[in-house]
Amino acid sequence: MKQKEFNIPFSGLKQGKHNFNFEIDNSFFESFGYDEFNNAKIVLDVVLNKTATIMELDFEASGTVNVHCDITNEPYDQEITSELRLIIKFGEEFNDEDDEILILPHGEHKVNIAQYVYEMLVLAVPQKRVHPGIADGTLKSEALDRLQELQPKEKGENKKENDPRWDELKKLLTDK
Repeated sequence: MKQKEFNIPFSGLKQGKHNFNFEIDNSFFESFGYDEFNNAKIVLDVVLNKTATIMELDFEASGTVNVHCDITNEPYDQEITSELRLIIKFGEEFNDEDDEILILPHGEHKVNIAQYVYEMLVLAVPQKRVHPGIADGTLKSEALDRLQELQPKEKGENKKENDPRWDELKKLLTDK
């Protein structure tokens, strides 16, 4: 089974809340064959609330992943935060078809949370990855300079070149 360190043994735990902490780096994502991140530094806190019939897992993650900007291809650290709640029930057989409810067979003594953590963190990264230096103007890159050169010129410069026929048609719109 993947990522044994993400096994949470619950059989010996008393009822109530129990805390588990994990530090996640890029090797975690590589173990899933995911190579979109250059680097990762994420802290994950998991609270297990055990009752007589069910268990609730609350995941909270925060940290950074180093990704390439979609516009300039420059690498940067993208901050991410994510939360997830998972309810664990016991039944006849293993069933993880529901995103929020996991059914474990009776007699099971541990749960592996690696797949849930992986999906939660990958989905926490924005679809469009834009270097923060683009918005505040601090990023200097050849790609960004070239994009600005190729940008269409402002319409204000071309106002003198209006076709007078269009002006006549525009008058019709206002003559109602």
